[in-house]
Amino acid sequence: MDYDSDDNEILESGVVDAGEKGGLSSCGYCGKLRNLNAVELMCWQCGSWFHESCISYQLGKLVPFMLNYSFTCKNCSSTGVEAFRKSQAQLRDMCITALANLQHASSKDGKGNTMFSLQRDVIPFLEQNWEALTTAARRSTQSWHTTLQRMLMKEVDTYFTVEETGESGEPSQHHPFFGLLTADLTLIRPIVDAPAQQQQSGKGRGAKRKMPETTAGNKKARGDMPAPKLHGYPVDHPFNKDGYRYILAEPDPHAPFRQEFDDSNDWAGKPIPGWLYRALSPGAVLLALHDRAPQLRTADDRLAVTGDKGYCLIRATHGVSRGVWYWECTIEEQPEGSHTRIGWCQQLANLQAPLGYDKFGYSWRSRKGTVFHESRGKHYYDGSFGEGDVLGIMIDLPEKNPVSQFPPTYKDKPLVKFRSHLYYEDKDDVPEALKNLKPLPGSKMIFFKNGKCCGEAFRNVYGGTYYPGVSLYKNITVSVNFGPDFKHPPSSYEYRGLHERCEESMVERTLADMTYLVENEGKLRLDVFT
Repeated sequence: MDYDSDDNEILESGVVDAGEKGGLSSCGYCGKLRNLNAVELMCWQCGSWFHESCISYQLGKLVPFMLNYSFTCKNCSSTGVEAFRKSQAQLRDMCITALANLQHASSKDGKGNTMFSLQRDVIPFLEQNWEALTTAARRSTQSWHTTLQRMLMKEVDTYFTVEETGESGEPSQHHPFFGLLTADLTLIRPIVDAPAQQQQSGKGRGAKRKMPETTAGNKKARGDMPAPKLHGYPVDHPFNKDGYRYILAEPDPHAPFRQEFDDSNDWAGKPIPGWLYRALSPGAVLLALHDRAPQLRTADDRLAVTGDKGYCLIRATHGVSRGVWYWECTIEEQPEGSHTRIGWCQQLANLQAPLGYDKFGYSWRSRKGTVFHESRGKHYYDGSFGEGDVLGIMIDLPEKNPVSQFPPTYKDKPLVKFRSHLYYEDKDDVPEALKNLKPLPGSKMIFFKNGKCCGEAFRNVYGGTYYPGVSLYKNITVSVNFGPDFKHPPSSYEYRGLHERCEESMVERTLADMTYLVENEGKLRLDVFT
């Protein structure tokens, strides 16, 4: 990359050419102006700034005006997930950060100082914030003080200014004083390691990583593997299992005391209040990466899945509780002896079992066209379905379904950290859920084969929220189509494609979160959280 081009005026120092216009830009997520009082990160790809409080990635301890990092926002990331890496900083970069913080603090205090003593101000700041500034180990002796002063003097008139004596012409005990050559702190930007970033975006180590979805027998060279495109979900994530569910969380900008929490250093190693975050709403209806049996292999676009050995289940990201909804799936590959069951299931349906194994699922089996619920099969359709067939799956849930209009907010649940991301942890209560299951009069499920209606498979199903479900036996591959472009749209029914649930779900979740904050106004305080 040509650093002298018009498109990239960022110098290796992390300070922009003084000829460029400064000023506060807006956050690339929330749209609010930059806040120099707190940590902010700049995306190396789009150049936008982002408040730390708006970033989902758990960054660790940082200080404002840092230079030694690379950050990719979720808008630019090929996976839709933020990426952050802090590198080892040079003394020059650490001094730029230190002087910028000292200058900003002086401006806030009304003093407006721009020159600071090396011994009294700069070195104490570096020692106090060493771990936040760099990944290098602390210096064991004070010989680096001399090295630091030598470096600063060498870079005078390039990055720094110096005052070696006082007004009397004699140096005081606090001299020399140093300051930044560029007084506008908004021009300070991170070092852009362009060649390394280009490698990560195409042929570097980031793109070579072997994905869990690859088969054990795949002999393709690692360098030939395409970059993952996982639509906004971390590659390494906890699975829903052992009676616990994990819901990806993001900062809630509307939560009370959000800024106070971000500015505080007292929360290291302590539980984070769940109400400061919110459940992330997926941007599209896809197969869920976390809500599946781990042995199932999903395609990069999360619209196809391949089985492995015994029956196990994967759910979609969005569920429905009222109305008539429709989706399709296609049997892409069906090796001999492999089968599938497709249909609808609630969140508590067993992932390590075929769909229709328990009371929470209803399915149509490829073998003999049998339908299943509670492990009981009954004749439904004369003939099987197999490779190349397109299946339509419809559900009709009356408005009197007792399920709440609002989804759970999880704001009262504990947050757990996993690979630099936060997740709500929710414990399943299967006995209570079973006790509350009641048939929903007028509800029904209908299946279609290659555009032909096969009739009602189930009537008066249990009330609840139902998700598209696919269970697979051995290495069969099934692709899904949640709309809007269906291969065989049912012409005799009024329905909605499941793709419409995406925006609708975002609105419902936002209303649920806001309702929680209003109902608990005055109770959500950092000083009483335990």
